[in-house]
Amino acid sequence: PAQIAMACAPPAAIEPVAAASARVLGAQDTLPHTIFSPQDLLVVEGGMNAGLQLGQLFFVRRALRADGSYMGGTRSVTTAGWLRIVALNQTTSIARIEHMCGAIFKNDYLEPFAVPSVPPDPDRDDSTGELDFTALSRVVAAADNHRAAGPGEYVLIDRGADQGIVPGGRLAVYRDLRAPGMPLMALGEAVVMSTAAHTALVRINRARDAVLIGDYLVPRKTSSALRVEP
Repeated sequence: PAQIAMACAPPAAIEPVAAASARVLGAQDTLPHTIFSPQDLLVVEGGMNAGLQLGQLFFVRRALRADGSYMGGTRSVTTAGWLRIVALNQTTSIARIEHMCGAIFKNDYLEPFAVPSVPPDPDRDDSTGELDFTALSRVVAAADNHRAAGPGEYVLIDRGADQGIVPGGRLAVYRDLRAPGMPLMALGEAVVMSTAAHTALVRINRARDAVLIGDYLVPRKTSSALRVEP
């Protein structure tokens, strides 16, 4: 279950969508439709000429803007599920849906599937360890372009491997109330699930209110959240 939940989360690295990415064209059905179900066999733009092979697994994803639309100004990525190529020719493939995280739409794009590596005890709430307020990060996105997340859900933060953040690290969640004289207020606890160079995917383990875009995360020095440099 932890691997499935993490596979359905946004990827830690938000890369531009390549123009040559294979995309969902539709379904093998008697009527055209743009939203697909687990029973549909999907028609994919791209075949052997694009390097696709029989039996390959792919994530199905789409880019989101801050206003929730699907084109341009990418801010986050939604993972709609994953599929397997079951037939193909030079230019077109047929794919079977292996798992749906949410709705799959026409024009969603494919990325190579990889089984996620889940850190130990990701759902364990660990609030031990001294907080390092010199290494603050901030929430920059939530799943499906939501502006809030709760326990068991995932957010992206603006620090990653290049800033010493590592999978399995524990983070405390804080909020700036923007009131004169008020310190940052403790909100909850989180764990680092995966990292890219400058961003990381974080799971919220505990929160007394919704975690919002702009909230702060503070690594715990004695956990593995922050690599200690010599």
